[in-house]
Amino acid sequence: MAFEHVTSANDARLAPYAHVRDADLAAWPASPAGLFMAESRAVIAAAIDAGVRPHSFLVSESWADDAAPLAAALQAKWPACPTMRVPDQLFTQVTGYKIVRGPVAAFERPALADPAVLLAGARRVAVLEDVGNYANIGSAFRAAHAFGIDAVLVTPSCHDPLFRRASRTSQGTVLQVPWTRIGTQRQWAAEGIPLLHAAGFKVAALALEDRSLALGDSRLAACERLAMVLGTEGAGLFPSTIAASDYTVKIPMTHGVDSLNVAAASAVAFWELRVRQP
Repeated sequence: MAFEHVTSANDARLAPYAHVRDADLAAWPASPAGLFMAESRAVIAAAIDAGVRPHSFLVSESWADDAAPLAAALQAKWPACPTMRVPDQLFTQVTGYKIVRGPVAAFERPALADPAVLLAGARRVAVLEDVGNYANIGSAFRAAHAFGIDAVLVTPSCHDPLFRRASRTSQGTVLQVPWTRIGTQRQWAAEGIPLLHAAGFKVAALALEDRSLALGDSRLAACERLAMVLGTEGAGLFPSTIAASDYTVKIPMTHGVDSLNVAAASAVAFWELRVRQP
């Protein structure tokens, strides 16, 4: 694998890597759809496998041999993509990463799908409402991938799954599980739940309410199509979401524990309510 050897911090191709925030990458002026940063081999490999268009690939001298197969796979699909190797000191200077564990790559952000398209062939979907912790978002995607969730829908106020901490925590599954946004307002349920119903879904809001069903209730398992709505830790789901849902569901717990964070709750719910194969 022949990398381009870059030795100047002023090389314009390094601009996306130069201490740029995720929000600024998402609005990158030279890219119509914006960029996102893939920080690990797992995320880069997932992006390549998903056919996401790369902007560039960057690796330090120390990791160049290790990263060569991944860079070669990228160039096999996108021969014109810059694959750059820089001295270790320059890598740290440009990126600000004090500890380097491999390559990074900038990719073009894929266009968001129409929610109705993702719902059309799905049987189990998750809705992440207002979740602001990137590690929890990434963990929820990883659980969705592991337990056969067909799509993840994120509400307008939920943080971005392609921001680097979320994608890194997800081990690249944010690029393997189809996802999009649902609704246009923070109080998304007035728009979003009718859309779920129109696609044939029952909606289960995970919340601690007096009328909550236990997660193992047979009525939930019997749903041909089920959307599981999970909220942010602390505030939980909006009352409007709970009111509009078909079921309110709780995870039975012992020893006085009343809740799990959304990462743990998603894994438990996705496993219990997965589609059972005959």
